[in-house]
Parts: sequence; C-alpha cells; structure tokens
Amino acid sequence: MVKRALISVYDKSGLEELVEALGEFDFEIVSSGGTARRIKEIGYGKLKEVGEYTGHPESPGGLLKTLHPKIHGGLLLDPRDPQHRTYMDRHGIEPIDIVVCNLYPFEEAVARGADLMTAAENIDIGGPTMTRSAAKAALLYGRVGVVTDPSQYGEVMEALRSNQGSLPSELIRELAEKAFKRTSEYDTAITSYLRGLEE
Repeated sequence: MVKRALISVYDKSGLEELVEALGEFDFEIVSSGGTARRIKEIGYGKLKEVGEYTGHPESPGGLLKTLHPKIHGGLLLDPRDPQHRTYMDRHGIEPIDIVVCNLYPFEEAVARGADLMTAAENIDIGGPTMTRSAAKAALLYGRVGVVTDPSQYGEVMEALRSNQGSLPSELIRELAEKAFKRTSEYDTAITSYLRGLEE
C-alpha cells in the first residue's frame, strides 16, 4: 500500500531534511500553496497538490484548500475496518499516514499589534482541523502520526528510519497529545486577543 504524507506548514524550516527522509520510504506527499512550491524546489518527485488530489480547486485567497472529504476521510477512516474500507473505495478516499502541519502565526501577528482584520486573517482553520482529525485517528486506531512543530522532525525521522518507514505506536500517541496541546494553546491565544479588544 502507498505510504502518504500530508504536509502543510507555515514554518518551512527543516522541511528539506524531512522530505528526504520520507523519500527514503517512497512516500507520496500531498501538499498545497507555499509548502507545495517549496517541496517542488527541493525536487521531490512524488508530490500532488491538494487541488489535484481532491479534484477541487483551491478557493480565492486560499481560504478553502484542505477542508475536503478526501483529506479528512483519509485521516479519520481506518482502512483496516471493512466498513470503512468499502466506503473509502466507493468514494475514492485513500489513507493518509502522516500529517505535518504547523499553523498560521496568529500569536506573532497579535504580538506585533495586529488590528482585528489582520488578526482574523492569521487565524488558521484548515491547519487545526487537519491536526485534530489526525490526532483523533491516532487515538482511535494508532494509525496516523501528526507532527506539529519542526522541533519534532528529528525524532520522527529517526523513528521512520528505525521502523522501515512507520512510526511506533508510543510515538504516535505522544505526538497526538502534543497536537491537542498545540490547538488548545492556539484557541486560547485567539480568545485572549478577542477579550483584550473588549477591555
């Protein structure tokens, strides 16, 4: 079965090394926007842009990219479950094994004194949604690894190389916990900013 990684990152540091490690195990990479452009620059061959993968073009302003059943079905459904597999096959949904996603820099934008419009533009929607879908699947099935910060790349690359291109269940669980912590912190930053406007 094809191994597949979904990569959507604002912070692109360390991406070249991570992509190289995924390439050692022949991962197909699905990506969009600036991340896809960077992966093309790296020269990775097995890359599909999200719009090509889903068959649905990205909306103006990039507001709608990854919010699609082929993305979230690939995360939330378990291909080892016969009912899930039947549904996936019927609707052309392929499993996604790893999500690499860091979020729009909301905290940095408001720290620079962003007005409401700028702050709102820096609220990531697709990123937290993918992160939570992947983390939920990690807990349900122990199947999807979710990587939310470049500081995690080293451990993930080492694990891939030690486990023939798979992540061990303990690491999948640990990454899921960190993913939920990250989305919680992100939402807290947004609500704190909005409360500050009311004071």
